[in-house]
Amino acid sequence: MNMNNARTATLLMHCPDRPGIVAAVTRFLAKQGANIIDLDQHVDRAEGVFFMRVKWELDGFALSAEGFGEPFEAAIARDFEATWQLHHDPRPIRMAVFVSKMPHCLYDLLSRWQSGEWRVDIPLVIGNHETLRPVAEQFGLPFHHVPITPETKAEQEAREIALLREHDVDLVVLARYMQVVSPQLIDAFPQRIINIHHSFLPAFAGAKPYHAAHARGVKIIGATSHYVTEDLDAGPIIEQDVARISHRDSVGELVRKGQDLEKLVLARGVWAHLQRQTLVYRNRTIVFS
Repeated sequence: MNMNNARTATLLMHCPDRPGIVAAVTRFLAKQGANIIDLDQHVDRAEGVFFMRVKWELDGFALSAEGFGEPFEAAIARDFEATWQLHHDPRPIRMAVFVSKMPHCLYDLLSRWQSGEWRVDIPLVIGNHETLRPVAEQFGLPFHHVPITPETKAEQEAREIALLREHDVDLVVLARYMQVVSPQLIDAFPQRIINIHHSFLPAFAGAKPYHAAHARGVKIIGATSHYVTEDLDAGPIIEQDVARISHRDSVGELVRKGQDLEKLVLARGVWAHLQRQTLVYRNRTIVFS
C-alpha cells in the first residue's frame, strides 16, 4: 500500500490534565483495531490543560465516523471531561479562496494545488474586484465577482455563503482579501477561515504599511496567518515569520520581501489546517508537529 494514500482518521482533544490520558486513549483505539501512526501531546502547566493529536489508519478500524462518538464518550470523554473532534477525510478538503487585487498569495496557493503538492480541491475563487479573474481562469477555476459596498455587504455576504455551501466548501482562505469579514460569514465557518496579514498591524495599519514602515526605518518585517474572528486581525495565530531589513532596502524591496513572507506564512498556516494539526483553545492555537 502507498502510505501517502492510506485512509486515516485524526483525533484532536483537550481536557484537564491528569495521569493516564494517553494510556486510556491509545488503549481504546487499540481495542478497535487502530494502527496509530502519529501521536503528539502537550501540557499547559499554567492552565492545567492537556492537549493531544493522534492519527491512525482506518484499514482494520472497527468504528465508522458516525459510530465513533458514543463509545468514545462513554469510555474516554466523559471521564476525562474532554472536548474533542474527529476528522475522517474520505475526500480532499474543499477550499475556497477570497481575493481582491493583489495576486501573489493567489498564485502561490493555486500553484501548490495544481502541482499536487496539496491534496485539496479548489471549487471556486471569489473576488470583490474583477482584477484577478484572469489568474483564476488561467488555472481553470471558476471566478465569482461579488462586489461589496457598505450598503450591500449583508446581501453580498449572504450570496457568498450560498456559493460556499453550494460548492460544499470546508475551508475559506483570505488571500489578501481586503474586506472585513462580518459575523454572519464567520459564524457559518467557525475556525475555518484563515487570513494573512503583515505583522506591522496595528503599528502600521492602512493601505500602505510598507511605506509607513520604511519611513520609520524598521529593521524587521513579518507576516501572520490566523483564524478569523470578530476581533479584526486578532484571531488565534497559526503561523508567523520575519525577515530582517536595513537602510539599504527601498520601499519596493520591503514590499517584495513582505509579499514573499506573506505567501510562505499563509501556505504554512493552510498546510497545518489541511493536516489537522491545529487545535484552537480560547484565543490560542495549538499547532502540533
